[in-house]
Amino acid sequence: MNKTELIEKIAAGAGLTKTDAKKALEATTAAIKSALVAGEKVQLIGFGTFSVNERPAREGINPANKQKIQIPAKKVAKFKAGAELAEAL
Repeated sequence: MNKTELIEKIAAGAGLTKTDAKKALEATTAAIKSALVAGEKVQLIGFGTFSVNERPAREGINPANKQKIQIPAKKVAKFKAGAELAEAL
């Protein structure tokens, strides 16, 4: 499912116009993004939790020439499915 299809599903499910559904989706994703940037967790009961994990710097191997390279530390977004979502799958 792509963004356009998701907007159509939201509009149909909530009885909104596609324009309003698009605004709602964009506001939701922006709120989640800003919370993650601030280092906060976003917990949606029954759906899941979005959080930020820190990956430490490590040594890797370049597959093209087999030389060792340093991979810098970075922060990554993480999603953990909630119990209801996990059971539905």
